[in-house]
Amino acid sequence: MKVQAQASGQAADRSAVIEMHDITRIYHMGDQEIRAVDGATFSVAAGEFIAIMGPSGSGKSTLMNLIGCLDTPSSGRYSLGGRDVSHLDDDALASIRNERIGFIFQSFNLLPRLTALENVELPLVYGRVPAAERRERATALLDTVGLAARASHRPDQLSGGQRQRVAIARALAREPALLLADEPTGNLDSETSVEIMELFDRLNEQGHTIAMVTHDPEIAARAHRTMHMKDGSIVDEQHNGR
Repeated sequence: MKVQAQASGQAADRSAVIEMHDITRIYHMGDQEIRAVDGATFSVAAGEFIAIMGPSGSGKSTLMNLIGCLDTPSSGRYSLGGRDVSHLDDDALASIRNERIGFIFQSFNLLPRLTALENVELPLVYGRVPAAERRERATALLDTVGLAARASHRPDQLSGGQRQRVAIARALAREPALLLADEPTGNLDSETSVEIMELFDRLNEQGHTIAMVTHDPEIAARAHRTMHMKDGSIVDEQHNGR
């Protein structure tokens, strides 16, 4: 049974960052139609923290790609920060991604030859922020994630948790409307995973809107609410009492 997920009560008076209405994403393999996302309807208010769970093949990764403007829906309406992005072309989607979304990946996706500071600076380089300003902002962001002392270290000189902190600092560089995290603790041990989730908690408390895909119920429980997917549909929503 499909459910229509709604913004949490505590956030009802805040503007929505994500609004999806009857979103589908259909792929064709020969004469077979695959409905990877099938009628997703939900919203996420500014300052909310949501988790998306589901078994392999449930559609959660496809939904994450749609939220992140890495793909476009076959039908339905998606509004990000009040702008309809459902049918934008590739250039417009790239601009939205660069300006409005901070991505955090399981594999960190840091450039190995750059220092931690230079990795954090990258989005600001692409945004043509002057050198002195981007160095100042990147330094402050590394301090925010507790890595100021490691600014000159390359990724291979950092632990997995430290690399994820650099990735989080990089995601924050453009002051995005949305932080989008895809299995952010998937490559970390349990102790380090808790530390990274405590950092997410602090960022959320500071007002950052976060959407996260995870397979781990304990990680998902850190969010305000968890949406469960099956066969392309949102089938259940759990409020986590935060």
